[in-house]
Amino acid sequence: MGVTPKIAPSMLSSDFANLASEAKRMLDFGADWLHMDIMDGHFVPNLTIGAPVIESLRKHTKAYLDCHLMVTNPIDYVEPMGKAGASGFTFHVEVSKENWQELIGIIKSKGMRPGVALKPGTPIEEVYPLIDSENPVEMVLVMTVEPGFGGQKFMPEMMDKVSTLRKKYPSLDIEVDGGLGPSTIEMAASAGANCIVAGSSVFGAPEPGAVISLMRKSVSENQEKY
Repeated sequence: MGVTPKIAPSMLSSDFANLASEAKRMLDFGADWLHMDIMDGHFVPNLTIGAPVIESLRKHTKAYLDCHLMVTNPIDYVEPMGKAGASGFTFHVEVSKENWQELIGIIKSKGMRPGVALKPGTPIEEVYPLIDSENPVEMVLVMTVEPGFGGQKFMPEMMDKVSTLRKKYPSLDIEVDGGLGPSTIEMAASAGANCIVAGSSVFGAPEPGAVISLMRKSVSENQEKY
């Protein structure tokens, strides 16, 4: 079906004072992507990093920087994030109903891969037009916690969204974010998710490499069913 497992440790759980070495450590442990949470203190109550931090990190790594924009005006971030070296730019459907076509076009023009995210309370049907478009998003991020804070509990009921998406779009990259780790990976992988964001379960593990490997194995084995 053409989708591959991608394990993306969430750098929100890293030591921000040592971001470059933390990124290298995760890649050495077998991470495929590095997940970067950009929050504006408005769309979500928390405030994290922006383009200057992405630019600084880019000088130290060639890794795919999977950027999740939890911001009210994603269009304002496209140019700075593109210049900074972001690889993927995932915006929220809840704030882009009026301009998503323009947004996807600009993201691609800046050399980034467009994705769309949805909060737990948002119906999955809201992202269909963005996938079916002539100029589509290339990934859907199903939030399995409320966006804005790390360390929350996984919501298993969100897996219905994932399985619905996977049946409808067999070759789509489907990402899940929130509460993913050894105890929840099987639920996400069996529903059809192939891009896995994991924060505290990786960074807090005695052997992060073993957790990354276990999650990749679960995704690989389940993808064979589709």
